[in-house]
Amino acid sequence: MPIRKQYNNDFSKIIIKWYNANKRDLPWRNTKDPYLIWLSEIILQQTRVDQGLPYYLAFAKKFPRVKKLATASEDKVLKLWQGLGYYSRARNLHTTAKQITQHHNEKFPADYNELLKLKGIGSYTAAAIASLAFELPHAVVDGNVYRLLSRYFGIKEATDSTEGKKKFSKLANQLIDKKNPGTFNQAVMEFGAIQCKPVNPDCNVCPLQNPCYAFSEKQVSKLPVKSKKIAVKSRYFNYLVIHYKNSIYLNKRTANDIWKGLYGFPLIETKNKIDETEILSSAELKTILEKNKFHVRAVSKYYKHILSHQQLNARFIEIEITKPLLNKSLVKAKLNQLEKYALPRLVERYISER
Repeated sequence: MPIRKQYNNDFSKIIIKWYNANKRDLPWRNTKDPYLIWLSEIILQQTRVDQGLPYYLAFAKKFPRVKKLATASEDKVLKLWQGLGYYSRARNLHTTAKQITQHHNEKFPADYNELLKLKGIGSYTAAAIASLAFELPHAVVDGNVYRLLSRYFGIKEATDSTEGKKKFSKLANQLIDKKNPGTFNQAVMEFGAIQCKPVNPDCNVCPLQNPCYAFSEKQVSKLPVKSKKIAVKSRYFNYLVIHYKNSIYLNKRTANDIWKGLYGFPLIETKNKIDETEILSSAELKTILEKNKFHVRAVSKYYKHILSHQQLNARFIEIEITKPLLNKSLVKAKLNQLEKYALPRLVERYISER
C-alpha cells in the first residue's frame, strides 16, 4: 500500500503532537539505556502497563545492570517474576542477559538483525530497542498498532495472517518518521493504547477522525480482523499436598509445559474430573508416596485457573505421611518458608486460602 509523502508526514506529525500532549509518564521513556528498554518491552508483552510497571521497577532495582541479571539464579529471577504469567518470558530474559554478558561485552548490539538473534527477541522487540535506544528507523507493530492502522486505513486483512502481518509491517515502516523513529513508535503504541482503544474509543475527540476509514464507515467495532479462533483445552490437576511433621514436599517443574522452572506440589493429571478415591488408590500415588502409610487431612474444592489457551481445574488433596520421602526430585520445605519459592498463582492462591 503506497503512502503519499504528504499523507505520511501528516499522520506522523498528528500522532507525535498528540503523544507529546497526552503521553503517560513512564520510567522507561526517560532513558536510552537499551537494557532498561529491553527489560520494559519483555515485561510488557501481553501485559497491561499498570500490571507490568511494579515488576519493571522491581527488576530495575534488583538487577540495575544486565550482568547482575545474568549472574542471578533462575530461581531468583522466577521468584521476582511470580504472578506476571507467561513464565517463558522470564526464562528468555535470563538467557538473553547471559548472552549479552558473555558474547557482547555487556552491551546490546545497535543493529536490528543482531538483536533478532537474541533469545526471546522477535521483530517487535528488536524494532523497539533499535528505535528507542539507537534511533534506528524500524517500526514497531503490536496489537495497539494493528488496531490503529487497520481502523485508520481500512485494512481488512487479518492481523494474525501471514499476508496481514506483512502488510501492516510494510505500512508501519512507510509511515515511520525517519528523523524521530523512537518518538513515532512510542506515539503509535500510546495512541492505540489510550485513544484508539479496543472497546468504546472516544472517536469524537480523535485528531485522526476526519480521514479515518473506520469512523466514516462505522466500522470501528469490526476492525481489526482476526482469523484464528484458538481452542481452549481443559486440564485436571490433582495436587498432592504431602505433609511430614512441620514440612511439606514441593516439586520443581522441568518439562516443557506451563510454569517450567516454578515450584508446586506433586500432582497427578487426569483427562477428566474423577473422584478422589480413584486418586487415593492409584498406582501413581503409591509411587509418589513410596508405599508410605498415610491419612487424608482434607480435599479442597476445585480451583479454576484460566491461561491463554488452557483452563486448569485443580484440587488439592492434603496428605499426612509417617516417614520422610526419599525421592531426590522433591524438595522438603518448611511450612513457614514457602514464600522463598517461585510458585504459580494458582498454587499461591490455594496456600493463601488454607
